[in-house]
Amino acid sequence: MEIQNHTSAEDGPRADFHYDVLVVGAGPSGLMAAEQAALAGLRVAIADAMPSPARKFLMAGKSGLNLTKHEDLASFIKNYDAVEPLRPMLNEFGPKEIINFAQSLGQEVFTGSTGRVFPKVMKASPLLRAWLARLQSLSVTLLRRHRWVGPIGTSGIHRFRTPQGALKIQAPALILAMGGASWARLGSDGAWAKDFAQAGIPQSDFLAANIGMQVAWSDHMAPYFGNPLKNVRLSVSGAQSRGEFVITKTGIEGGAVYALGRMLRKSATAKLDLAPQINAADLHKMIASRKLKDSLSNFLRKSVKLGATKRALVFELTQPMVRDSNGLVAAIKNAPLQLSGPCPIDEAISTAGGVMWNALTPELMLKSHPGIFCAGEMIDWEAPTGGYLITACLATGRWAGRAAANYMSAKALL
Repeated sequence: MEIQNHTSAEDGPRADFHYDVLVVGAGPSGLMAAEQAALAGLRVAIADAMPSPARKFLMAGKSGLNLTKHEDLASFIKNYDAVEPLRPMLNEFGPKEIINFAQSLGQEVFTGSTGRVFPKVMKASPLLRAWLARLQSLSVTLLRRHRWVGPIGTSGIHRFRTPQGALKIQAPALILAMGGASWARLGSDGAWAKDFAQAGIPQSDFLAANIGMQVAWSDHMAPYFGNPLKNVRLSVSGAQSRGEFVITKTGIEGGAVYALGRMLRKSATAKLDLAPQINAADLHKMIASRKLKDSLSNFLRKSVKLGATKRALVFELTQPMVRDSNGLVAAIKNAPLQLSGPCPIDEAISTAGGVMWNALTPELMLKSHPGIFCAGEMIDWEAPTGGYLITACLATGRWAGRAAANYMSAKALL
């Protein structure tokens, strides 16, 4: 891929470089948007503030790169809060298409026991290298260390700050894929929101999504920090998630927590079932047959099969400790977990909030600024981990890239 380091330009209306389509943001949304526009035969450049592309994508790959989830599309789409606006994009580029896309880049995939789809190599770097090579073959230019500085306008002149100084690039079509507001050190700092606010573009406030929840543990729990809790059920506001999470110094984090993120953000209390495989009636029978010589801790270990961390939670969450059958069943299967809100937003895997759907056309173009499109986490949608995030980022990027190409075709006919 062509990499350019531009010299500085004096302030003025003239642009230093010209492209048909300019993409800002070299994450999965931006790369996909650039590919689609380039496939339409357009001159395309990708500008990114970081020294190298797709840093957050590579970080996700350290845990295996969960690309998507193998399930029917109707069930898949239900995991998004913005179901209807995302539906046409996911209909065209859902789990099946994501798998085909990875394979087209030479990356074979496998489906885990929970339906999650991963590259067989369990990392992102081989896929990214192949993808960048494909973009290079399409003559896409990658502009590193180019930070978009706004403002949003209709002149087609886009301003950047580079190590060499200020720079202006002209492109009739601009696709903004600058991410949300978490993991700022990897590039998605949400700084663009100020420019959008100044332009009067409707936005929702950023909120931490797929984030740990804070819990004020007693010193009793310190030996268990970092320990995973497997096969638990977390419930809040009538919703529940069965899976696992980790006890941390500041609270809890993991898949079972992320799946309920929207509800947990709004609640001060959740309920925890430490033995979802045992129904309440059977647990009552087990308690009734408990030997008098057995301590409560031994009973929980030997009969209920609770490990050390789960046993610690029984005593941590039920104060004072109860001894009657009804109380013990509640302590094991309906323990109150007091929450102190989400962890800091920069620690979030993703963010909710961003550009409101009513600011966009169905083609993801800003209604107030023709020729400017948005994609990925910049838009106000939310989903749990499990492949849903990357899928929607790729799907919206693809949609915006194709829409920008159609926009340029329509302009050529004028």
